[in-house]
Amino acid sequence: MRYILALLLIFNFILADAHIFVYHRFDDPRHKSSNISTKILRKHFDYFILNGYTVVPLSKIVERLKNGEEIPKKWIALVIDDGYKSFYYRGLPVFAEYNFPFTLFVYVEASSKRYGDYMNFDQIKEVLKFGDVQYHSYAHPHMVGLNDEKLTQDFNDGVATFEKYMGYKPKYFAYPYGEYDQKVLDKAKSFGFEALLNQNSGAVSGKSDRFDLYRTPLKDETELKVALADEYLDAEWTFSEFYKKSQILDEISIKFDDLNATKAKFFITGQRDYVKMPVKNGVFYYKFPRPLDRYKTRISLKIGKKTTTKILVKDINNVE
Repeated sequence: MRYILALLLIFNFILADAHIFVYHRFDDPRHKSSNISTKILRKHFDYFILNGYTVVPLSKIVERLKNGEEIPKKWIALVIDDGYKSFYYRGLPVFAEYNFPFTLFVYVEASSKRYGDYMNFDQIKEVLKFGDVQYHSYAHPHMVGLNDEKLTQDFNDGVATFEKYMGYKPKYFAYPYGEYDQKVLDKAKSFGFEALLNQNSGAVSGKSDRFDLYRTPLKDETELKVALADEYLDAEWTFSEFYKKSQILDEISIKFDDLNATKAKFFITGQRDYVKMPVKNGVFYYKFPRPLDRYKTRISLKIGKKTTTKILVKDINNVE
């Protein structure tokens, strides 16, 4: 019996995945799409505690991935984007009350130039007493649309200004708007970041790429149980040569490791919800009736509870 229980524990650990949740504004109903009330934030935190989740620093997840180690299923990392004053005055006291670690990703230009809605660097340095502070770009641009010169300049200005105020070089970078392509990813890696975070929504497992980490945004309307139910789907995405040249989406192929699956749920921007689609031999293939020509497209595939997601953004400088 002990042997069976041990096997079950090992099996559960092998399949384990974690979640990175991102918040933006706190008690700021002017911005409904990115706001969470501290009342609901406390409900989230109480749910984590009552249901046996462990809130860990983001660095713990990154280090496990660097070392090729698995990640416990009930680990959660909490991050905050942009550095709004509402976090400093209303969100931070709740994090401190629960003694939960977090990582704040800073919009550097806004803080260094003291834009009205953002924390300044004196306040950000106070945040270091409670959590970690990392990098979220200099000017918060739509990076996919920048040419190489402007993209490099944003990283140069941002990293240098961050280091000037914080006294250390940032290790982690979260893409503004969650938008990136291979060009942006390669440029970020060239600056020596140890982890890159998107905003694709989904889970994190030992199979995750630390240079493409899923984060799920949480706000007032988010169903926390649904967000926590997501599991990581290890998948390989293939796009046609037509898409690579024109950035107009004509077909897509997604390969995954469940060879027995016969059905999947597929979502793409413009649909109201997921639709059921067939899969065969661990491959999902779809040819669009009409090629999609959008600036930004979100695509998700679910096999059971496992999810893989991409946000495709058109590079306006490189469209033939």
